[in-house]
Amino acid sequence: MSTSTSTTTTPSTARPTAKRWGMAALTAFLCVGSTALTALPAPAAQPVASPVAAHAAAPHRTAAAAAPAISRAQVLERAKTWLTANNSRPVPYGQNLYWKDGYRQDCSGYVSMALRLRAPGPNTVTLKKSAYTRPIAMKDLAPGDLVIKANSDSPDFRHVVIFDGWADAAHTAYKSYEQAGNVGTRWKQHSYGVNGRDGYHAYRPVNITG
Repeated sequence: MSTSTSTTTTPSTARPTAKRWGMAALTAFLCVGSTALTALPAPAAQPVASPVAAHAAAPHRTAAAAAPAISRAQVLERAKTWLTANNSRPVPYGQNLYWKDGYRQDCSGYVSMALRLRAPGPNTVTLKKSAYTRPIAMKDLAPGDLVIKANSDSPDFRHVVIFDGWADAAHTAYKSYEQAGNVGTRWKQHSYGVNGRDGYHAYRPVNITG
């Protein structure tokens, strides 16, 4: 009768040890990775444009777009062209007529042509706005400036002329270019605005230089 030998198997301790080392290594890796991510520098702040500066520049851009720069001499030279543009005769007047250059054949259209504004040109009331002119004293008028009456609801009682110098030392009258009803383009002496009571006032085009 053979005697069977009972073998007792001792549980292996190698696997738990390896597992514990593996978990420890994983924990260490995650900690290092977390530290590395935390240490990344924050993105640089982007510069922000100042809305105040942008707003302040807007009126200048608007004025420049509405009225390209022109010298006083150029304004007067352009004003002269309509005196003879109609086969050596003045361009005829017409609130609903447009000349070959695209400008309206009334007083404000004529002034717009002389100032090189966009055709057909703003009307007399619009010429008073800051995109085109600014008010000045009559005594400060210089050639190329404007004298405007725009205080009427009817275009028939509104007018604008181009100042071309004082006619006398006392400043009681001045020479001017205008597009007049029933006449057309002309160079004429006027006293509009001198007494300060007829609704005419002096304005300087914002695009004029010199």
